[in-house]
Amino acid sequence: MRVTVLGSGTSFGLPQIGCDCHVCTSRDPRDSRTRSAVTVDDGTTRLLIDTPPELRLQLINARIASVDAVVYTHDHADHVHGIDDLRPISLRRGVLPVYGLPETLQCIADRFPYIFDGRIVPPRGTSKPQLEMMPVEPGKYLSIGSLTVLPLELDHGSGTILGYRIGRVAYLTDVKSVPQDTLARLDDLDVLLVSGLLDRTHPTHFSIDEAVEFARAVGANRTYLTHLTHIYTHAELIERLPEGIDVAYDGLNIDFDGSPVYG
Repeated sequence: MRVTVLGSGTSFGLPQIGCDCHVCTSRDPRDSRTRSAVTVDDGTTRLLIDTPPELRLQLINARIASVDAVVYTHDHADHVHGIDDLRPISLRRGVLPVYGLPETLQCIADRFPYIFDGRIVPPRGTSKPQLEMMPVEPGKYLSIGSLTVLPLELDHGSGTILGYRIGRVAYLTDVKSVPQDTLARLDDLDVLLVSGLLDRTHPTHFSIDEAVEFARAVGANRTYLTHLTHIYTHAELIERLPEGIDVAYDGLNIDFDGSPVYG
């Protein structure tokens, strides 16, 4: 099984528009961070978590031609607004199920009525994504193809969002705090991917130090920080992190035992 990090950046993306800081002008390709998303693939079923604005380019760069389902963490633009890039996938494979909290799915439907309103029919010769909404409840397991998926309740500061545990991997982005019930479901992980934003505290995200403290509490075999901003280059951030905590980057492949895989 494998996790592919499609995007590892915060909502601005890196480089940021109009910024000439040392991170945004870095020549290290690991410092070019598109908005956050991953796929999880066991060789039979491939699951996409979120559809950020750069999704088309992310999938092309990762050489991923299809996914079997999408799960959404929440409805913020940096996690949703690449949804139309599901169009060629759904046209080839048929209706694509998309999972999320009921309120998340409703917000997405309201924002993209041309997709979800059956009364809106695309003109002849054109198309729209063929998607089916599948509401989920935190703490209740889902079977998606060959994968067993556990939606996990998280606090984003301004409301409840979802993280996901799939086997011995957990993907938790845009986290401000983690309920005890969720923490109890994060035992025995090979890999934890968790967001870490800034040095200072933030109203809706873990700081880097808070993410490190949380990772130590979880005790996964290996942790990767994601949803990164332009405060540190990849190399600088690795230097300041403790052993066992690494930095995600766009295009990184991770085996479920935590080992990076290249190519």
